[in-house]
Amino acid sequence: MVERFLSQTSFTSQEDFIKNLKINVPENFNFGYDVVDAWAEEQPDKRALLWTNDKGEFRQYTFADMKYYTDKTASYFQSLGIGHGDMVMLVLKRRFEFWFSIIALHKLGAVVIPATHLLTKKDIVYRCNAADIKMIVCAGESVITDHITAAMPDSPSVKKLVSVGPEVAEGFDDFHKGIENAAPFVKPEHPNTNEDISLMYFTSGTTGQPKMVAHDFTYPLGHIVTGSFWHNLTEDSLHLTIADTGWGKAVWGKLYGQWIAGANIFVYDHEKFTPAAILEKIQDYHVTSLCAPPTIFRFLIHEDLTKYNLSSLKYCTIAGEALNPAVFETFKKLTGIKLMEGFGQTETTLTIATMPWMEPKPGSMGLPNPQYDVDLIDNDGRSVEAGEQGQIVIRTDKGKPLGLFKEYYRDAERTREAWNNGIYYTGDVAWKDEDGYLWFVGRADDVIKSSGYRIGPFEVESALMTHPAVIECAITGVPDDIRGQVVKATIVLAKEYKGKEGEELIKELQNHVKKVTAPYKYPRVIEFVDELPKTISGKIRRVEIRENDTK
Repeated sequence: MVERFLSQTSFTSQEDFIKNLKINVPENFNFGYDVVDAWAEEQPDKRALLWTNDKGEFRQYTFADMKYYTDKTASYFQSLGIGHGDMVMLVLKRRFEFWFSIIALHKLGAVVIPATHLLTKKDIVYRCNAADIKMIVCAGESVITDHITAAMPDSPSVKKLVSVGPEVAEGFDDFHKGIENAAPFVKPEHPNTNEDISLMYFTSGTTGQPKMVAHDFTYPLGHIVTGSFWHNLTEDSLHLTIADTGWGKAVWGKLYGQWIAGANIFVYDHEKFTPAAILEKIQDYHVTSLCAPPTIFRFLIHEDLTKYNLSSLKYCTIAGEALNPAVFETFKKLTGIKLMEGFGQTETTLTIATMPWMEPKPGSMGLPNPQYDVDLIDNDGRSVEAGEQGQIVIRTDKGKPLGLFKEYYRDAERTREAWNNGIYYTGDVAWKDEDGYLWFVGRADDVIKSSGYRIGPFEVESALMTHPAVIECAITGVPDDIRGQVVKATIVLAKEYKGKEGEELIKELQNHVKKVTAPYKYPRVIEFVDELPKTISGKIRRVEIRENDTK
């Protein structure tokens, strides 16, 4: 399959990759027809989706199954009045119905809006009105359906509510009855053009309402690099990306690039994350490839890995936040596997990465994906030299790269702020070394300015993570009359250090940081907490810590 879209399908070096990566984009590309249905026609018995949950249920779908169920779902959605350009929100956690629904909506030329199950009435009302959402498909759990029901009087654009069960609340149609009784699917004559919006995410910044990140129908092809090269997948791979379907990382790791590569996608549908359960699933189902945020790996390495047979696991990738070198070294020591880091945003596909032909530098994101013209620039727009910090930008003066978002929907001003004069500004700060490897510093608004120094949160977090007392930490700046800001560490202690919070441990941690990194970066304020505030995707919400400090 991948050879349909690439002029060259394997690479031996970064130079080879830069010179010869060429992705061919068909006219009116549609992932549902051109990938899912194509696999079903060519290899109907090829395994596509292995789904299991924390109740012991298990389903293995082939591509023939996926064509059958996505056609039934598309026909059902058609009967509910959904067609080209209609906005449909999916609140489906890790339910297998997410895959039926997103592909069905692609086949209809509709717009998919994945969303987290943590949305409240207020969040739902905002999204429905901001995007004129026409239908919501959700997991049938009262914690979700109650909020949706409460939002409906203030959401006039919504015409249909659908529940996939287990409960079908009043006012909701039954998804499974609907697809069971659906008429044979008739493909629309003109489902889409390449420029049409196919996928949209509401993504929160540090200020204002969430932005609507709109992607066109070519976006899945931008993830060929994600699946075939960064994840290093083949047609024999069983790949697990740990992500809820409400987060952009789900289509990064549980759909587009993986199915183009022909991999079998592993989904573990669970309510509460427990490291032991993840390790059991890798062992029992012989998962070959794992991608997860650093948070997950931090917890995995604190388990006794000798209890599990992880011999099937061959390759691991990591993204979502910068990787602390201590986590890299510990995981490699325990498993023999090097964690291959990557970087991107909801607005992009994989932008910077450590590829299989590269030697990873622990803590570095790697090198730019040649799909994008990546640069680091200072506040004057100058490209920085090695060793200097600059904002990560994507140059678009030669055209929009495949995978870059189309726009912030209905917000031309925000689009212009982030993307102007042929440059898209990521808002993330990094520096590059003499080999061109990029090292994450932090969000532009997370960088701490103390006594004239610019201190990136990540470098202090990495220093703290090398102390055995620290299982997780977040670095933020707190206002200071003399220095402008001082460094604060919010720390989750390892279980053997619980109860030892106090001045002695604070001094020990401060001295440790002074030895590991430049002394001026040490945290002058330390707070111990039971857990850090995080997004649904596992990213630490430093903005929440800062807000709490100013209350």
